Amino acid sequence: MSSFVIEGGRKLHGEIYPQGAKNEALQVICATLLTPEEVIIKNIPDILDVNNLIELLSELGVVVRKLEPGVFSFKAEDVNVDFLQTKEFSKRASSLRGSVMIIGPLLARFGRAYFPKPGGDKIGRRRLDTHFVGFEKLGATFEFDSKDFFYTVRADKMKGAYMLLDEASVTGTANILMAAVMTPGKTTIYNAACEPYVQQLSIMLSSMGAKIEGIGSNLLTITGVESLAGCTHTILPDMIEVGSFIGMAAMTGSEITIKNVGLEHLGIIPLSFRRMGITIEEEGDDIRIPALDRYEIETFIDGSIMTIADAPWPGLTPDLLSVFLVVATQAKGSVLIHQKMFESRLFFVDKLIDMGARIILCDPHRATVIGLNQETSLRGTTMTSPDIRAGVALLIAAMSAEGKSTIHNIEQIDRGYQNIDERLNRLGANILRID
Repeated sequence: MSSFVIEGGRKLHGEIYPQGAKNEALQVICATLLTPEEVIIKNIPDILDVNNLIELLSELGVVVRKLEPGVFSFKAEDVNVDFLQTKEFSKRASSLRGSVMIIGPLLARFGRAYFPKPGGDKIGRRRLDTHFVGFEKLGATFEFDSKDFFYTVRADKMKGAYMLLDEASVTGTANILMAAVMTPGKTTIYNAACEPYVQQLSIMLSSMGAKIEGIGSNLLTITGVESLAGCTHTILPDMIEVGSFIGMAAMTGSEITIKNVGLEHLGIIPLSFRRMGITIEEEGDDIRIPALDRYEIETFIDGSIMTIADAPWPGLTPDLLSVFLVVATQAKGSVLIHQKMFESRLFFVDKLIDMGARIILCDPHRATVIGLNQETSLRGTTMTSPDIRAGVALLIAAMSAEGKSTIHNIEQIDRGYQNIDERLNRLGANILRID
């Protein structure tokens, strides 16, 4: 298990470029299974979850070539679907939640798929019902072996259908969409997720020959085609990393410029940080965060306490709530953080309380933060990263704290952030990686 040792209290300065979007990468890499032709994907982030998915596809028989840093070629001409029934596949896939999105492409192209119960972050229940109900609507059947936690999905013949998703699941929408693009007839997906990740997947599939209407809305209409061709696709900048850097600049009182952020795809993220009192200057496609001695959380018009809550796009992504929570610990004012989607994602606040933060954990979904207004610094401490987003929130806290902090289990952070220690050290941070 690797660790970070962080010397806190250092100000950052300079420019930083966000990596390619992790969540988009997992979707579009799975989509390469839909065609035997070559697919080239650019701006792929060099992070554990994505690298593990690429290795998984290689073991399935996909020919993968690294053309240059961040650019890969995929050619799924000879896919060994039977590999999915091996213990080797089960062990590897069960540790990577995003790999569940290989089911849709394999079902569309080969009529069958096998999959273990996926793992990933320990942030509460993350059911897969939406995925499998959608596959059933298209004519597939599935079995779940509760003893071995293994799914078998089959479809001798699929047909387009209308479906109303019970939740606007991003991975569920992506999985069903990839199954539907080669399913005969017309498929309508209502209450579809419309995050930029799904929009990008839809754009990529369209460039491969898919017929998709309603891109960017919660109503997708897909007319099935017989086959898909190859394409070249470029992944968007990672909006979660952009948000993490905004929070990091505010907490450390630093002036940094985040380059090429894909501003039009950030949605409500900049506004939400401005409600926390953080100044964000937009310069072309860049964001500049000036050094601030203090920042004050807004209240609602009637004077009531500000609430920051996650919601389906174009609402605030749940992946940034951990960052908003840690940023609030040094603000002037109070805020209620409401994490609606996952009931275990706020449990990391005990570590922030140990550092001196004033936080009341109301229940598994809500925490009230009473800001310290920079009057008292957080204290360095030793902690363990429970998941990707809490891990980077703890890193932000440690960078702003007085003294040294140690974060164990940083493999969780590495799953979502590319060479984060090296990139931040170039801005003036002091982060030592211990393997």
